[in-house]
Amino acid sequence: MTAPVGKSATEDRGDEEATCAVAFKEWAAVCLALGAGEQILILRKGGLHEGADGFRVAHRRFWLYPTRFHEDAAHLSPTASKWLDPARQLVPPPGQILLRHLVDVTDVIFLPRLSGVERLSAWHGWSPETVRNRFHYREPGLFALIVRVAVRSEPWALPETPAMAGCRSWVELPDPLPTTGLQPALPLPEWGARRQTLCAELRRAQSD
Repeated sequence: MTAPVGKSATEDRGDEEATCAVAFKEWAAVCLALGAGEQILILRKGGLHEGADGFRVAHRRFWLYPTRFHEDAAHLSPTASKWLDPARQLVPPPGQILLRHLVDVTDVIFLPRLSGVERLSAWHGWSPETVRNRFHYREPGLFALIVRVAVRSEPWALPETPAMAGCRSWVELPDPLPTTGLQPALPLPEWGARRQTLCAELRRAQSD
């Protein structure tokens, strides 16, 4: 599931699907940073319920599912921690989730060396301690996902079912949600320039 650094995995996909029935759990503050265009990189190790094979990029398009489990300022970079208070103001009523960010993954890179991940500190929302802890969890290494994000003006509100609970990355939604009418977090030229720079950083991170 790993795309070569510098080649978009979506370049030959053709028309995008009009609905999406998959969500990806991410800290709520990081979701807001991604939706504001401050980040185009997601780091991922995987949760306790990922199975024996660990985390895999099973989907290239998904909604961001904001979570607050383990989320606090000590686990976030200073740039991401500023989104903690805005995220708290958007907490839904108990038993409900709000989905407003749609993600397209364009590149997937596995980073086998901690020194390589550490050079990416300006690109993601984790603190140095979180990077080290996640890198060494189970087997050394982290996945880096370059993403494009689009934002709904009004979020989808869904009931949070027991099947959605647990420390897992992927959640199957009860019904597909339309993906039309969203606004990109970044204009395409700006996103493309950032992606090109980030791909160069990732190439260096892979060889560190």
